[in-house]
Amino acid sequence: MIVIKTPEELARMRVSGRLAAEVRDELARRIGPGVTTAELDDLARELIARHGGHSAFFGYRGYPGHICVSVNDEVVHGIPGPRRIQVGDIVSLDVGVVYEGYIGDTAATVMVGVSDPEVMRLVSVGRRALEAAIAQAVAGGRLSDISHAIESTASEAGYSVVRDFVGHGVGKTMHEDPQIPNFGPPGHGPRLKPGMTLALEPMINRGRFEVDVMPDGWTVRTRDRGLSVHFEHTIAIGEGAAEVLTCPGPK
Repeated sequence: MIVIKTPEELARMRVSGRLAAEVRDELARRIGPGVTTAELDDLARELIARHGGHSAFFGYRGYPGHICVSVNDEVVHGIPGPRRIQVGDIVSLDVGVVYEGYIGDTAATVMVGVSDPEVMRLVSVGRRALEAAIAQAVAGGRLSDISHAIESTASEAGYSVVRDFVGHGVGKTMHEDPQIPNFGPPGHGPRLKPGMTLALEPMINRGRFEVDVMPDGWTVRTRDRGLSVHFEHTIAIGEGAAEVLTCPGPK
């Protein structure tokens, strides 16, 4: 069942979304050569607690980190640890914050001293795929209009989209209905209605779409070990354009 949020619930989700965005952006600023992914996780824990929230990921189905940090050919769910970031890496940060019972979920891929124009292009296309998805998230449309926008943006650039992992509804729990694949034809699925809150998250591979889950049970890597990018916003369907909830507040 797709949960329609009340105005009061949307107000709470704006807060959790803003906090998640602020943590995401501060982590992105702190990434650099020599920083370990565990250090990023420690910083995330500190920042989330400072804001009065807690991680939506820590302990979820046994997940051991406060954020997910996925590097290069890791698509999603990378477990923070001793790995040190290097020049030329691309680092996907996935942040989920619970505040007053509601979740903000967001992700971004950060380049670390990247000079390869093809890698820059991949990251740019991932960002544009998320923008295209948000543009289709309008009341009266169909859920698969979002999916099609992501796939079209990626495929027109010569890239593939991950099929084994999807976007999702979000609210009081991390994964609500509906599931939102990143591929498929337009015009299918439930009608989009005001009050729906969705986590849209393109996962785009430089090579083929196939992925594998590593022996740790969490980390997902591209099967061909090509690079992958991940971008995500939590959005709310409104009467007009979608509202992006995972944007930082004014300074």
